[in-house]
Amino acid sequence: RSSESSELVLEAKKQGLQPDADMLAASMAAATIDPTAMKQQQRLPSDALRAGNDEEEEMDSDEDVGSSQLRETDIDWKGRREDTESPPSLVLEIEKGQVSTQRLDQYLAEKITFMSRSAIQRLIKEGCVVVADGKKAAKPAAKLRGGDVICVYFPPPPGCKDIEPNDIPIHILHEDDSIVLVNKQPGLTVHPWQGVSSGTLVNALAFHFQRSKEGDSLSSVGATNSRPGIVHRLDRFTSGVMVVAKSDLAHWRLAENFAQRKVDKRYLAVVHGRVNKDEQLIDAPIGRDVKVRERMCVREGKAGKQAKTICRVRERYKDFTLVELQLLTGRTHQIRVHLSHIGHSIAGDTTYGGKVIHDTDVERGRGEGKPILVRQALHATCLSFEHPITREMAKFTAPLFEDMKRLIRGLRNDDVVQRTTLSSCIV
Repeated sequence: RSSESSELVLEAKKQGLQPDADMLAASMAAATIDPTAMKQQQRLPSDALRAGNDEEEEMDSDEDVGSSQLRETDIDWKGRREDTESPPSLVLEIEKGQVSTQRLDQYLAEKITFMSRSAIQRLIKEGCVVVADGKKAAKPAAKLRGGDVICVYFPPPPGCKDIEPNDIPIHILHEDDSIVLVNKQPGLTVHPWQGVSSGTLVNALAFHFQRSKEGDSLSSVGATNSRPGIVHRLDRFTSGVMVVAKSDLAHWRLAENFAQRKVDKRYLAVVHGRVNKDEQLIDAPIGRDVKVRERMCVREGKAGKQAKTICRVRERYKDFTLVELQLLTGRTHQIRVHLSHIGHSIAGDTTYGGKVIHDTDVERGRGEGKPILVRQALHATCLSFEHPITREMAKFTAPLFEDMKRLIRGLRNDDVVQRTTLSSCIV
């Protein structure tokens, strides 16, 4: 088991992720949102016992928006910088004496992973990339030489569609001039989509900034798709910490970190059954379910994309287990699919084999048969990343919401709890 644990830590370190101290107690603190106000603004659907089996789930998923490559149409080429007086968005330097035969567009495609090669070529052609003396515009096919200094000026994307401000209560964990960290409540969709123009986290943040004396706003990146500032997202019924960009520079840098898997994301989940292994790496490719379009599934071959999740047991109960999940990739519904794949579906996640949890399941002899969890028991608890402006490492922990807290308290009171003491857990 010791050897297996070392392999998992090594796998995480390959992604640039380091183990840290235990913070489970912090996540059990109360989330400060008025539950009455939240219910008024974000009611679960009448058939919420399906716990997220909505078509909307496909658009609102546990994946990194920043890792999706930007296309030419995402960029406002007319808004590019006409001069080089302002500092460049990115500076790259070829070591002196280094022999290079790479074209400029090939080199930038390797360095700027969140943009497609066609977008990079357009970036160069529009004069947004200068080489050597900082004044000479470059060409896509230009050959690089040792000592070359490459300055890149990212233009803003097209203008933002009007985002309707909505007075929806949100829990702000941290806010500064460049980013805002939110503890997203279950039932709240991240951004507008397919005719849904209000009632989302983006609308709530628009209202928050409208009231701000500093005149803050979300970054314009992604604005054409009605998701300004959104670098990554969570399923509608998954709760937890999210980072949102307030400036374009912060967005570009965060997107690059997500694309290069330099962000450490940890989740807590309550799953059915007792998970035997204290630690395990779930390495199973994920693709679209051919029978049920709204679902994802484990798929081998070209139909599946590489997906890796580290699962660590925190507490074992009689019929359930509390686990901490570390994402090494960011596929749609990755955690939910992987846990179902190993035979331990998330409690409440009826889309992937979980069952609705009633008070009688955890409060035997005291319950009334009422459901206490009408969504998947999955919470994005901890997010660690390099701050896009200060470049210092930052870590944020989001408290659990009351439904998951009640479930865990009930399981702790009703069953004999077996706790693990894994040094690689940080939640």
